[in-house]
Amino acid sequence: MIEIDYAAPRHAGIRALLGQSHALMRALFSPEDNHFLEIDDLCVPTIHFFGARVDGAYRACGALAVKDGYGEIKSFFTDPAARGMGLGQSVLEHIQSVAKDLQISELRLETGVGLDAAHRLYYKNGFRDCGPFGDYEASEYSVFMQKSLGI
Repeated sequence: MIEIDYAAPRHAGIRALLGQSHALMRALFSPEDNHFLEIDDLCVPTIHFFGARVDGAYRACGALAVKDGYGEIKSFFTDPAARGMGLGQSVLEHIQSVAKDLQISELRLETGVGLDAAHRLYYKNGFRDCGPFGDYEASEYSVFMQKSLGI
């Protein structure tokens, strides 16, 4: 059974997931093309952080950063050993539900070129390509997406 709830980014299980995610991003992209948030940056009031547990162990995570006029998906990651279980879909649906509850009308995200499974998940859920937003700059290594939540 999948359980999704608010999670502390400093929890050992979440830190392990974020460590895997950060290691992957560092292996794929140069420092200037990495836009992940450090754990301390995820522990602020404008970030809603969620963890997905299977049999009590955290296997996926994702965050909703509340911005001026939109929400941004951050720190979205599934343990490679747990892929194919629908965790990414479940976390994404949860983030969208919380965003709607917060009256956020649009979600945006930045992800990396070559992360094809993530792209497929986002497209399947109605996200579409867009240009850079916020403090992001155009990069050959970034893919920017957005989705209206119909609010």
